Amino acid sequence: MTTTASLQPTAALADSADAGRVALTFFFNLTAKWCCSAEQQRILLGDIGRTTYHKYKKLPAVRLPRDTMERVSYLMGIHKALRILFSNQEQAVYDWVRKPNSAAPFNGRSALDYMLAGRVIDLADVRRYLDHARG
Repeated sequence: MTTTASLQPTAALADSADAGRVALTFFFNLTAKWCCSAEQQRILLGDIGRTTYHKYKKLPAVRLPRDTMERVSYLMGIHKALRILFSNQEQAVYDWVRKPNSAAPFNGRSALDYMLAGRVIDLADVRRYLDHARG
């Protein structure tokens, strides 16, 4: 049985400044491989302001807002699913997000275009799609 007390250390780690730096490092590395512009990165992070974006680019030890951590978590899951789906095709892991996809929910758009609508649910939809594709 899981108790509230046993969850507190994990929650504290997720809310730590070090976790923020790790999340931002992952985010900027991934979106660089996806060839995302600064504007696209800002949208994926929750349409953050330019000042905040430039602060984050310096990879500070910062407690990120829950929304930002949730977004990065979805992107981690998307990346993990792509690494599994394209385990023998490293470049495909990074190219997939830019390729048009006729499946729902994309309807001819790329996953990146879909995610750039800016809502957390859009990231969750892509993650769910990939989890379903993995089986």
